[in-house]
Amino acid sequence: QLQVVESGGGLVQPGGSMTLSCTASRSLDRYAIGWFRQAPGKEREGVSCISRGGGDTGYADSVKGRFTISRDNAKRTIYLQMNNLKPEDAAVYYCAARSTILTVPASCNQADYATWGQGTQVTVSS
Repeated sequence: QLQVVESGGGLVQPGGSMTLSCTASRSLDRYAIGWFRQAPGKEREGVSCISRGGGDTGYADSVKGRFTISRDNAKRTIYLQMNNLKPEDAAVYYCAARSTILTVPASCNQADYATWGQGTQVTVSS
């Protein structure tokens, strides 16, 4: 069964950058991936998502223009590049995977995902 593990979280100053990684236990060729986050006292929300083939991506309005999702199937890894971080970006970030056919567009709906990582903490503070 596929497992995914997030890494790359930590403390960053406002305006700084950070790259999160989501690494899978086996091939990601058949999987679409989503990044989600949950801040204290708030519901988990979709941040970004990428289709199985990588040709379609989605972003929450709050991160458009600042975050970039990408995938490297050879490394079984999905990346979330986060620039110009704001205090409101602080949260536990989760990646999730779902098996799809090649033509399915990216989905940032967490209900579509069956396999979840344990999360990585991102703190944005001076």
